[in-house]
Amino acid sequence: SIARPPARLSRALPFTGRPPPSWAMKVALRAALILTPGIVCQKIGTLKDERHPGFAIQQCTNSHGCTTQQKSVVIDANWRWTHEAGQSTNCFSGNHWDPKLCPDPTTCSQNCVIEGANEEYMQTYGVKASGSSLELGFVTKAQYGTNVGSRTYLLEQDDAYKVFKLKNREFTFDVDVSHLPCGLNGALYFVKMDPDGGMSKYSGNEAGARFGTGYCDAQCPHDLKFINGEPNLLGWNPSPTDPNSGFGKYGSCCSEMDIWEANSISTAYTAHACSVKEQTRCSGTSCGDNPNHRFDGVCDKNGCDFQTYRLGNTTFFGPDASFALDSSKPMSVVTQFVTADGTDTGQLTEIRRFYKQGGKTIETPTIPVGGKGSFDSLTKGYCEAEVAAFKDHTNFLAKGGFESMDAAMSDGMVLVMSLWDDHEADMLWLDSTYPSHGSVPGAKRGSCDKASGDPKVVEKQHADAFVKFSNIRFGEIGSTTAGGAPTPPPPPSPTPSDCPGGSLAACISACPSNPQSVYTACVTECGARCQHALVSPRIVTTEHWCESRAWGWCGAGDCCPAGFSCTRRSKLAQCTPTPALLEAFAHSMPSKAAIEAFIANGTTIFARFGLPMFTQATDASLTPPVVKVAMPTSAIVNKAAFN
Repeated sequence: SIARPPARLSRALPFTGRPPPSWAMKVALRAALILTPGIVCQKIGTLKDERHPGFAIQQCTNSHGCTTQQKSVVIDANWRWTHEAGQSTNCFSGNHWDPKLCPDPTTCSQNCVIEGANEEYMQTYGVKASGSSLELGFVTKAQYGTNVGSRTYLLEQDDAYKVFKLKNREFTFDVDVSHLPCGLNGALYFVKMDPDGGMSKYSGNEAGARFGTGYCDAQCPHDLKFINGEPNLLGWNPSPTDPNSGFGKYGSCCSEMDIWEANSISTAYTAHACSVKEQTRCSGTSCGDNPNHRFDGVCDKNGCDFQTYRLGNTTFFGPDASFALDSSKPMSVVTQFVTADGTDTGQLTEIRRFYKQGGKTIETPTIPVGGKGSFDSLTKGYCEAEVAAFKDHTNFLAKGGFESMDAAMSDGMVLVMSLWDDHEADMLWLDSTYPSHGSVPGAKRGSCDKASGDPKVVEKQHADAFVKFSNIRFGEIGSTTAGGAPTPPPPPSPTPSDCPGGSLAACISACPSNPQSVYTACVTECGARCQHALVSPRIVTTEHWCESRAWGWCGAGDCCPAGFSCTRRSKLAQCTPTPALLEAFAHSMPSKAAIEAFIANGTTIFARFGLPMFTQATDASLTPPVVKVAMPTSAIVNKAAFN
């Protein structure tokens, strides 16, 4: 296969909050920049708390069936807003680093942060998690920009990736690729990332798994903006075809097991070996860069792949009922990792696959390969036969082969789910003829036209494409298909009907602000009638109590979420936006609807690759002077500090 998803980055980030009635359409502007000189690190922003979408999986045994585990997913750090600490200035815009903020890695590390995400997962990145289902949208258009694709990781907990040790185990998931045309790849795979995203290994990485850092794969990608906790800006070259990506001096390498790379036309599963045992930063020849050193790096980039169309069976997988496996309908994919002696500690010797669809079990077809025998799974013998038949210089065995995969799976690998298009080879290596001029054995990989897969065309014509992964289960061989689909997680508790507005925040927002006694009585009544929000009348004025949410009540000064601070109001205290958050909100040039959303429920959307510039003009008729912004006239932003 060719490279993993390029750094496709979106341009919008939403935020949440609820202003008090006295704010109306006025927000204060103040800038704050707090830097720690001399420290080179990948820092995190303070404008927004990270909230991971929940995602349920199941662990199974043959004796006790499957048990549901509540996990979550996180977006890769490459997709995040990278901006000046405490400011709304982008450190990375389009496919360029800001030359003033990032003249070198050390200065850039001191100046810049990556920001948290919450509503962005669905509204900006097109990542929709519900129960045991994860849907990844292809093109997501927001008010301030367009996001293409995504790359997500499964978390064990908020600050650690889920690590899978799959020797003598099977891994099963359901997938729907019916909305993926030529040129797209809905991928599910494992890589040898550090479980904490590199925090413990690299002192400069303060973000870790919680913010999706530490990615690596067998392509040794250069498009990562941070590697080993440091900006990858040395030798940075913007992509000539992708306005949202570029390539730095360094790459990030590790072993990779592609469980599923597919669209509705073709599918493959592929093992990639590396001579390095862990995530490793590479440069020069060790990266194995195209075109001259592809086979000189530390990883096997081609991989030992089982792709039925490429092997000559053109009727196994396709988008209608004439194929043995109908990609127009959902299917279950079962992958088994077989050891020599049938134990968890035995040597990995085979990776085999079967499917379930329409109540039937569909085995991988047995296919003759290059006169070396017939095969229906990945084994050392198959990999030897494949490279002899295709003569494509694949060096899976030379880079460690099954021994490399055995070591990676013994230590544990991280699950990746992504959707991407291909700016290097138009995905022809998966679903068409590659090289496009080739006629040698193995060149034909699918029925897509050689002119298909151009990202500009695919993004325009198939913006609504998506892939859906669901019902992930793993465990002892034979255990994941006996019990059917996992039990969905319990639904949230219903909102009490006697709570005005349906929530504590909505109830309090309806209270009259004057006189103070009426306001306090109203808040007390809201607390009594909305007890599901863990509020009681007496704690509204308690010094040490806090709702820990935007626009919520705060008794302790350090309990507010990121982007908010505790502001005293007579006998009450409220989590209100920090000057830095207000600065960023103003620079987002919000529409009337966006301002209303900010006031009503706190939603704020920030541009990913460069916030709109202010149109400045001093209005002498207002005291103190204000800066008029290109936004509705009712939302003139007062530069005076909020008090």
